[in-house]
Amino acid sequence: MAGRKFGSFKSENKGDSAASAAGAAAQRRDPYEVLGVGRNATEQEIKSAFRRMALKYHPDKNADDPVASEKFQEATFSYNILSDPDKRRQYDSSGFEAIEADSHELELDLSSLNTVNTMFAALFSKLGVPIKTTVSATVLEEALNGSVEIAQLHLGKSICRKVEKQSAHFYSVDITEEEAKLGLVCRVCSTAKSKFKLLYFEPEENGGLSLALQEDSAKTGKVTSAGMFFLGFPVYRFEHNNSAAAAKDPDSAFFKRLDGFQPCEVNELKEGTHYFAVYGDNFFKSATYTLEVVCAEPFSTEKEKLRSVEAKILAKRSELSKFESEYREVLAKFTEMTSRYAQEMQTIDELLNERNAIHASYTNSPTLKRSSSDSKGKTSSKGSKSDADQSVRKEKKSKSPTTMEASASDEEGPNKKEKKPKERLRRKRWFNIHHLKVDKRRPC
Repeated sequence: MAGRKFGSFKSENKGDSAASAAGAAAQRRDPYEVLGVGRNATEQEIKSAFRRMALKYHPDKNADDPVASEKFQEATFSYNILSDPDKRRQYDSSGFEAIEADSHELELDLSSLNTVNTMFAALFSKLGVPIKTTVSATVLEEALNGSVEIAQLHLGKSICRKVEKQSAHFYSVDITEEEAKLGLVCRVCSTAKSKFKLLYFEPEENGGLSLALQEDSAKTGKVTSAGMFFLGFPVYRFEHNNSAAAAKDPDSAFFKRLDGFQPCEVNELKEGTHYFAVYGDNFFKSATYTLEVVCAEPFSTEKEKLRSVEAKILAKRSELSKFESEYREVLAKFTEMTSRYAQEMQTIDELLNERNAIHASYTNSPTLKRSSSDSKGKTSSKGSKSDADQSVRKEKKSKSPTTMEASASDEEGPNKKEKKPKERLRRKRWFNIHHLKVDKRRPC
């Protein structure tokens, strides 16, 4: 859907540290006080208050007045907060700190920059740095005063033109009551990939025009395009979140992804005359474009699909809020278990390393200690062997003569010849008793 409200400026007062940000926030005045409105002020009251201050203190009218320049910056920063429902709610609850943490993008009025600053802005844009711009205050003042030239546009007929940088072409289109009920679509594209803004103005009582809607061009394939849809039912626009904030905290960026899905301020048009404009948003060159306003009757199928998918997105945005709380709870538990896992792993590694060190103390002990222990073992073994021999000898001596005779008789068998001479002499020495004469005739 159509873009954001008039003057969607964003603050450039971003500190390099938390301390500087806090100091800057402390020096800022209350946005309600700056614009001179109450805390219950409506969107229209805030818009009118800012318009008066912007026209009064714009640098084009006060080139050599630093006080006016400061007031202009202060007014744009305050309007940036109060014109955005989310930022206004954040400020009311948490002050400037919540605003600083949420977004630090800057929108520039290129007409207020000198040549050098414009060149730097163009360079950064070429490098891929997103630099948002706002409509020149000069154009807005001319429209409010009713001093702009307006061309007549007919439904279903396209027009191709070229608009100079920081300038605008204004168009009016008349629609009937039936066409208003069917819906209206305004679309602009540029085959030259020029940067532009599609604007919708509302008539004022004094005959002038005030900016109500703004849609920035975006690259779609080989062209840049922008569109506004007035279909008789709530239509939403989608603003992408800050990429820098997403890089710092991807989880928060995911859960806030649909926060930029906001309803457009104007959903349908009444019968009568309506005013559109194409603003040249290039840094140095003009923008070529093709503009067409068509009735939405041929797009009845697309209308129903759009209504259905946007309803699903709204439902999903509500589900994300509940899912985030569940996800945070599980994530905290997962973080706790992951930390415990790392601790347990470290403990196990330390125990295994200690065990390996103890084993190494056995296998890697010095050689001298091992040899001395071996010698002690050998000595003890020799001592035990000698003790065994002595016990055997004692046992032989303690044997009785009958036992010795029995063993001798056993040896006098077939193997008697194999006995050595020394053994025979020894036996004779002990058993040579054949010289004793026994009288057989005498009874025992």
